[in-house]
Amino acid sequence: MPKPPRDVPPPLELACLKALWSLREGNVKDVQQVVAQTRPLAYTTIMTVLDRLVRKGKLARRKEGRAFVYSPVASRDSLRRAAIQELLDGFFDGSPDQLILFLKPATQAAAAVVGGAPQVSAPPVEEDTRIDTVLL
Repeated sequence: MPKPPRDVPPPLELACLKALWSLREGNVKDVQQVVAQTRPLAYTTIMTVLDRLVRKGKLARRKEGRAFVYSPVASRDSLRRAAIQELLDGFFDGSPDQLILFLKPATQAAAAVVGGAPQVSAPPVEEDTRIDTVLL
């Protein structure tokens, strides 16, 4: 049985979406130039990823001369919500309260240092409850 499609795009698709969110619209070359700042990729790779995002309904495209111009259909906030929901469902049984309880020690530790002066520190976090350990 095939897996249901994810609402959260894989990293390369997300990089192209981020580029288009900043550009508002652009052709393959425009997206390639933005993505190349962190990850140099071939023109054809970017073209394939953009085509895939169009088929998934995350981008719209229109023909302008000989090139396509792409624009985002999916908003940054809608994908953020989908990613948070996937995190909640996968690691916290769909409970936002469990996520908040999990993050509370981390936020308390961050709040313990104000203006560079250490204050009362949070109790040490057990190894198996740290977010980097749980997600890996």
